[in-house]
Amino acid sequence: MSAEKPRILCVDDDPDILAYLEMVLEAEGFEFLGAASAEEGLRAFKETAPDLIILDLMMEEVDAGTRFVKDLKLLGGEVPIFMLSSVGDNLSMTTDTGHLGLAGVFQKPVDRAQLLAVLRMSLDEPRAVE
Repeated sequence: MSAEKPRILCVDDDPDILAYLEMVLEAEGFEFLGAASAEEGLRAFKETAPDLIILDLMMEEVDAGTRFVKDLKLLGGEVPIFMLSSVGDNLSMTTDTGHLGLAGVFQKPVDRAQLLAVLRMSLDEPRAVE
């Protein structure tokens, strides 16, 4: 990881979730990049080369999140992708997260301490989480 702030692309059609993630991530020294749709997210990925992606499972369409991951892989994207889900334990029954190659899944509402700990570990950030 370089001396630059790690760039986190967050893709979610809920403006409240994006606002929360922006507040948390920027307060902890990450660069927040937001997108309100899968299409915007792919465009942002191409333009900004994020270090990590946080992606809502269900956006404008039920399978928008999974299609985003597949499209990203076709573009050669190899950054860690964490899925946001509000479907709870049913996620494993509705989405094959292993097949998609996800780095993990966060349950909504997202726990701040858990989010930061996982992101730092995924980005090899040495800074401790409070």
